[in-house]
Amino acid sequence: MKNFTVLIVNGPNLGHLGRRQPEIYGSRGMDDVPDMVAGLLGPDAARVRLEFFQSNGEGRIIDRLEQAWKDGVQGLVFNPGAYTHTSLAIADCLAWIRIPAIEVHLSNVWARTEKIRHESMVSPHCVGVISGLGIDGYGLAVLALWRRLSAACG
Repeated sequence: MKNFTVLIVNGPNLGHLGRRQPEIYGSRGMDDVPDMVAGLLGPDAARVRLEFFQSNGEGRIIDRLEQAWKDGVQGLVFNPGAYTHTSLAIADCLAWIRIPAIEVHLSNVWARTEKIRHESMVSPHCVGVISGLGIDGYGLAVLALWRRLSAACG
């Protein structure tokens, strides 16, 4: 079986998960994700290399996504934060790099009161969306990508 690299990208205001508004986003941070993935994948966890990136800047996020394409990253877990609803530039990037991506949101964006949060510019370029499960969404997204990538390799 093949090994895979999965890049986890967080957008603006997501650099302090576990400390920022824990009543909305929970008290666990990105440091919890590797152990969570290991628990979900069991012995197969050794076949998944996780990389992490966070930026508040749209251009830096696009640069990192393009670098992931150049590097041959096989899967992407992406929480674009507020750029989800506003960034045509990020959506365009996802459309052309074509790395299998799962969009993740800590809170249930459809339960939020602002109507703009009910629309995603990036979802059409992702294989799936996980919303409202807190930090667990990242682990579940890696698991889903692992299954998809493994099946594609036979």
